[in-house]
Amino acid sequence: MGRLGFILVTLVSLSLSLSLFPESVSANLRKNYYAKICPNVEGIVRKAVTKKFQRTFVTVPATLRLFFHDCFVQGCDASVIIASTGKNKAEKDHPDNLSLAGDGFDTVIKAKAAVDAVPRCRNKVSCADILAMATRDVVALAGGPYYDVELGRLDGLSSTAASVNGKLPQPFFNLNQLNTLFAANGLTQKDMIALSAAHTVGFAHCSKVANRIYNFTHKNPVDPTLNKVYASQLQQMCPKKVDPIIAINMDPNTPKKFDNMYYKNLQQGKGAFTSDQVLFTDFRSKPTVNAWASNSQAFHKAFVRAITKLGRVGVKTGKNGNIRRDCSAFNF
Repeated sequence: MGRLGFILVTLVSLSLSLSLFPESVSANLRKNYYAKICPNVEGIVRKAVTKKFQRTFVTVPATLRLFFHDCFVQGCDASVIIASTGKNKAEKDHPDNLSLAGDGFDTVIKAKAAVDAVPRCRNKVSCADILAMATRDVVALAGGPYYDVELGRLDGLSSTAASVNGKLPQPFFNLNQLNTLFAANGLTQKDMIALSAAHTVGFAHCSKVANRIYNFTHKNPVDPTLNKVYASQLQQMCPKKVDPIIAINMDPNTPKKFDNMYYKNLQQGKGAFTSDQVLFTDFRSKPTVNAWASNSQAFHKAFVRAITKLGRVGVKTGKNGNIRRDCSAFNF
């Protein structure tokens, strides 16, 4: 084989490997990425996140959810933080993102300001990486596992409301729909079940559970997979004429602790969303729910593995991204 032929074969092989193994594009991510650029960046971010956490616990679910919504749309590039300008609607103004709590955005913005206040770090750390670090920190602050975060992401150059269409899981999804959506991002069923446990510290708006407690079917107004006592409690918290944006805790037992109670709740029919409860009612996912309900350490390991994989989705490198001076606006 001549030199030209060898080069062509090599290029084809590389192209094939990238298409078969999409995570290889995140090979540039690594722990301690900023060791020589901004040595104490993780400590700076952690201090800012802790300060925010001490003001309001909502910081935890808001930041965790923000990371998930960001990564599932165009990859982990902080595009969800971009503010809309005029008629140009950004991701955050898509209907599926309107329920994202402001505390998540504020956490990243405050952490970015703290990092940029250090002269050698100014404009050297991406908003996407700050969001990834902040997510790890809020999980740990709520009693969950502390883990090393892979860093090296750039911030995205695009953010449109239209890009969100069909990219985020819905509360009425069944297992097939959940698996399909997560698989599109290189995540397995076990990854999906582990990441779903973020709902152990989350909250839901009454509009998202109303169908299960009032209008499930003509013969059964209440979803029969719901625990009857829990269904009654939901009806008290979300009466028919209540403001649909009123929020309730998704974990009725330990709402301020990142733990495996999420799975124990599913065993008792206390999953707030259909997409939660289906993890127990479907025979394919039930064994995993049972395993993690009885083994907190195994759940923590699975969660760390899953959220690390999530953090590799759609990472921007080279000319496909930059480091924003303001997380909520593109650089001019």
